[in-house]
Amino acid sequence: MMSAKILIVEDEPAIQELLAFNVEQAGFQALRAEDAESAWQQIRDSAPDLILLDWMLPNTSGVILAKQLRSDARTKDIPIIMLTARGEERDKVLGLESGADDYITKPFSPRELMARIRAVLRRHVPQMPDEVVAAGGLELFPASHRVTAKDAVIELGPTEFRLLHFFMAHAERVYSRTQLLDQVWGTQVFVEERTVDVHIRRLRAALEPAGMDGLIQTVRGSGYRFSVN
Repeated sequence: MMSAKILIVEDEPAIQELLAFNVEQAGFQALRAEDAESAWQQIRDSAPDLILLDWMLPNTSGVILAKQLRSDARTKDIPIIMLTARGEERDKVLGLESGADDYITKPFSPRELMARIRAVLRRHVPQMPDEVVAAGGLELFPASHRVTAKDAVIELGPTEFRLLHFFMAHAERVYSRTQLLDQVWGTQVFVEERTVDVHIRRLRAALEPAGMDGLIQTVRGSGYRFSVN
């Protein structure tokens, strides 16, 4: 599974470099921006999973940028952790009221920062229940990440696995591409709708050897459904 992309919006090169190093050491991908303008460019180009946002930025402050991100439909769900040297209570409140999910005051330890990042990411990724799901001759085991059809194991990538799990848990209901993006991809709101079609094709191809590819049905003009009928 792809590691989460963390956008670091920090105008001081030494601090930006330190943050990027710590983020990459923890297994995440680091994206960098030194001001609001370059942050927007990175957001459009790379669709980060979380933004580390410095309070004090040139031209547009981090608080203003956070408010702008929250008021834009495409970015309103991207989690934000505000970085600042300000430790006063009213500043924390202002940071959170601007739309930040969490707030960390400099100086902070890399361990604390990574713990905050992981906690915020966990809150924003769709959670997968552990119960075994069975439908249409398939059995899906979330805890062990296995799918079987008549006792034969079906190999699936992580996204196809989540997609199939969602379909099986909501059999016979039609979901649009947008709904599937929200439910399966979570806050990665910049994933394009046609990406859903690609993963549907991969899922069907994986199910085909077992003769199960017909379970994933296209509903013209509406989207997709998992149907045993």
